[in-house]
Amino acid sequence: MRRRDVVALLDGAAAAWPVPARAQDIQRVRRIGMLQTLAADDPEGHTRNAAFFRELERLGWADGVNVWIDLRSAAGHPAPFATTRPS
Repeated sequence: MRRRDVVALLDGAAAAWPVPARAQDIQRVRRIGMLQTLAADDPEGHTRNAAFFRELERLGWADGVNVWIDLRSAAGHPAPFATTRPS
């Protein structure tokens, strides 16, 4: 067998070798946690949240699409969000 025949055989085998299928890269979904001291039904809180969501959308982020937003309210009592510092 000549060298050309061996090279041609290897070239044909490489072309026929199955190529593993690759999955499409999924877009990473970010998560934003919002803590607010205003009550969930407070009109000022609704205004602030609406402004926040509008600005996110202007920047290309959509809740439930490419970002998840977890909104928590202290219902007017900020004590649950208070942090304690070690002595």
